[in-house]
Amino acid sequence: MPLARLRVVVATLWAGSLWTVGYLVAPTLFATLSDRALAGSIAGSMFRNGAVLSAAFALLMLALLRRDAAGLAPRRRRLLTGLVLAMLACVLLNYLGIQPLIAAIREAAGPGGLDASPQRKLFGMLHGVSMLVYLAQSALAAVLIWKQE
Repeated sequence: MPLARLRVVVATLWAGSLWTVGYLVAPTLFATLSDRALAGSIAGSMFRNGAVLSAAFALLMLALLRRDAAGLAPRRRRLLTGLVLAMLACVLLNYLGIQPLIAAIREAAGPGGLDASPQRKLFGMLHGVSMLVYLAQSALAAVLIWKQE
């Protein structure tokens, strides 16, 4: 039973970190700061740190699920493991796949910024895909908490 409670705490901290940065802090930065580039830079830094934290939470959850194998029904263990792996896939897709492309476009835009860049539409599209992946991860986090024992 103590491992089950620890899993709930870890899942809740993980979800809380995602929801706080993605749906409270980042929008507040863009609403508060007049310099959108600065807001984007700060938000990007927070999302990168959040990705590292998410990977750590995923590894911890996988270790807890493995450790508590006897205390979980096999079907529930597979479900929880699948949720954790899906969330980790979202993190890796964003952090290793999409975010480096976004950063490269931002850097290539030069002093004129993204508004003057011919790749502005690609930036917007990639940003939208990244947001959808983040939304999926956030929804999976809610399910992960809900499906704990």
